[in-house]
Amino acid sequence: MKIFEIVMLICFGLSWPISVYQSIKTKSTKGKSVFFIFAVIIGYVSGIIGKVVNGDVNYVLVLYCINLAVVTADLAIYYVNKKRESIA
Repeated sequence: MKIFEIVMLICFGLSWPISVYQSIKTKSTKGKSVFFIFAVIIGYVSGIIGKVVNGDVNYVLVLYCINLAVVTADLAIYYVNKKRESIA
């Protein structure tokens, strides 16, 4: 059932902007795991590939793509903050 997948994507999707905001606000990598972020990215990419391969291209795919974009932004901010920390 797609409803459970949608709920999962919305719940995860709500948490990532908070993570991005915290990363920008604190300008720190403290408490972040780059390996975890990569694992989540791999999960979203796998979900997207699965949808496309199975021909299940619908509005749920949009949620995967939005979440992937936000997590990728979090990854980029992680590296910006890491560089900032190494200079300080």
